[in-house]
Amino acid sequence: MQHHVIVSFGKEKEFEFKFTGGAASDEARKWFDHEFTALECDVATPTGKILAVDRILSVAKYAGENRFREQGAWADQFAKYTAALLGRELIRVDVEHYSIGY
Repeated sequence: MQHHVIVSFGKEKEFEFKFTGGAASDEARKWFDHEFTALECDVATPTGKILAVDRILSVAKYAGENRFREQGAWADQFAKYTAALLGRELIRVDVEHYSIGY
């Protein structure tokens, strides 16, 4: 499957990733769990449960635009694991508006 993941931090601050194939969803979940903890992400949810989309958005937000710009291997992993968790061909991670679109 061909994937296209866009991570946006605002106008003209977008990072695009296009790749074929992917990763296992359990591997992706472990990676996001680790990054969520390592980046000391904090998400306030009314139910107290942190969903996959919350993890993806929080990791992108707390990692910041500079990490996507300066750490290409890390950014590639983020995109690959985002696609694995969400199972979609086209994914837009809008960090500025804290939303994910398909």
